[in-house]
Parts: sequence; C-alpha cells; structure tokens
Amino acid sequence: MKSSVIVFPGSNCDRDIAVALNKMEFKNQMIWHKETTLPKSDLIVIPGGFSYGDYLRSGAIAGKSAIINEVIKSANAGCLVLGICNGFQILTETGLLKGTLLRNKNLKFINKDVNIKVINNKTKFSSNYKKNQVLKINIAHNEGNYFTNSDHLKDLKNNNLIAFQYCDESGNVNEQSNPNGALENIAGIYNSNKNILGMMPHPERMIDNYVSNTDGINLFSSLLN
Repeated sequence: MKSSVIVFPGSNCDRDIAVALNKMEFKNQMIWHKETTLPKSDLIVIPGGFSYGDYLRSGAIAGKSAIINEVIKSANAGCLVLGICNGFQILTETGLLKGTLLRNKNLKFINKDVNIKVINNKTKFSSNYKKNQVLKINIAHNEGNYFTNSDHLKDLKNNNLIAFQYCDESGNVNEQSNPNGALENIAGIYNSNKNILGMMPHPERMIDNYVSNTDGINLFSSLLN
C-alpha cells in the first residue's frame, strides 16, 4: 500500500508517522508542502505538529499551501486521508471535514495519555478494532476542543461519523473523561464517505510496547486490509 505524508514547516510528528507506516510496511514517501503534484497514493497523511508555527490559527496557513489542492482532489476522488492533531485542524480549514478545533477548555497545552472509545469500527480505518473498544492514546495539543453546529452534530450521530470519543478506563463517556472540552467528547470524525478521518490523538505514538503501547497499530493494520 502506498502512502504519502505531507510535511509543512513546523511539522514535528512527520517522522513519527513515517516510522509507524514503515513498520507496518507501507511504501511511504514524504511530500514537501511546496510540491504541486502527489505521487500515486492509497493513503495521504497530514501529520501533527505546529504547521507555520500555528500563526493566525492552527492549520490556517497550511490549509492554503500549494500541495493542499492536490490533497483535496485526491480526497474527493476517494483516496484515504488521515489527519492527526494539526492534520485534523488542517482538514477542517480546507473544508474536507466540517467543524473546527477551538482552544482547550483550560486554555493550556495538554500532553498526556488518555482513553478513547472506538465508536465506529465499520470503516477502512477501524475494522481491526472492536466496537466500543477502549484505547490508551497520547494527546498533545493546545486546540483540540472540537466544535460544530447542531445540524452537523445530528449528521455525525445519525450517520455514524463519530470515530472516537474520549472516555474513562471503563469506556464511560462523561465530562470527567473529556480532556479539552470537545463537544460530545469527540476525539475524531469521518467525512460522509468515510474515506477521511480527522483525529486529535496520536495513534502513531502507540505502536511499540518499549516506548508506549500498541493500541495504535490496528488503525494502520485496518488500512492495510
């Protein structure tokens, strides 16, 4: 499976996702933001970090970069697209995903492991997980507070487009298990065609028991299937 990771000035998780993809035996290429063409790809990844230093607002400048037009074309043609953390923010800036990521409720940067629940395991990103499976995944963000309007929230619920929700160790979704104030504890969403996933947690950091755990591996193994 061929993958392309888009790299912006300020990206700092591009190598992490490349390590994860290479471990899972994707044929991966790193694509600089100034490129105007994409190689043939089955998966496009927009990694985490602080693209352009998060000036203006997170993902705003990256959403206007040269390569993004090709990402949008590929996404609209059905290519799988994964946006992690800053990548999720960039996807909302481009309009590929609806909603926005606001400042965390405590107005502080958060870097810790949290629990998230798999809400939809019937997608190409999640088929190797069990429905309602609880994962421990790292978050590291300042703007992870997902918000959208009431009509879109209904659409997310009615069409099973919520990918993950923050929860406690037992899978309970509540205010106490919400690290950033996200609406309905939302940690990740799909587009209507379910070929685009945006998520704030970092699955690429959870691929090795020596440094964390392996709760992120099945996202990549699902894609390979």
